Formats: sequence, structure tokens, C-alpha cells
Amino acid sequence: MSTVEGDENESLGNASNSAVTNEETSSNTTRSGPLNDSEGGAKVVFLLKAAGGAPILKKKKWALPRSKTMGHIVEFLKKYMQLDSQQQQQLFLYVNQSFAPALDTTIGSVNDCFSSEGTLVLHYSLTQAWG
Repeated sequence: MSTVEGDENESLGNASNSAVTNEETSSNTTRSGPLNDSEGGAKVVFLLKAAGGAPILKKKKWALPRSKTMGHIVEFLKKYMQLDSQQQQQLFLYVNQSFAPALDTTIGSVNDCFSSEGTLVLHYSLTQAWG
């Protein structure tokens, strides 16, 4: 998973998850849809917003390839927020503050249906909030 802000790179050990620079983001803001990766693959830009008492992330804007699943985002957030896996803490992910997509749904298909101005907004919570 890569960040869109600045040149910092937050990855899960995959070299293909390179950071998207602000220049790439600003040049593609008028177009709705995914950003093109330098290697030819497409990426989806999305915002992660806290809900229901969840810890707030320092970085809110992220980018992932269209083929990754919603479950990938949930697992990344659990590791990033260092949730206790022994207590089986749950993390809920919501689209448009209304419903939780299936974890096997690709980010690209959710983006195609629910993005606004080329950015997908996802809310995360430690308790059930919507839906």
C-alpha cells in the first residue's frame, strides 16, 4: 500500500507498491478513475477516514492497484494500527458511510461504482457504525 502524500513510501514488502507523487496526483485530478502506475498498471486513490472511535491515521490518502481486495485494506489497517490479534479485534470498512463491501471485492470495482472526483472515500471503525 502506498501513500499519495509526498515521497514517503509505506509498503507491505512489495516493490511494485511505489508512492504516487503529488505531481502525478495533480495532473490526473480532473479525470475520474484510477491513476496509471509507471509500470503500466492502474492504481486507485482512496481516503481512509476514522469513524466510531477508531484511531486516526497520520496519512489519509493512499493508492493501491485495482486488483487488490477490500480485505487487503482491512489486513493492512490492522497491522498499521497494531491491533491485538490475540483478542481478535475486528475492523469494519465502509463505503460512503452506508455499507460494508464484501472483503473479496476488488478495489477497482468499488472505485468504479462509488468514487467521487476520482477518489474513493472509505471509513474504518472498530465497532459497527453503518449498515
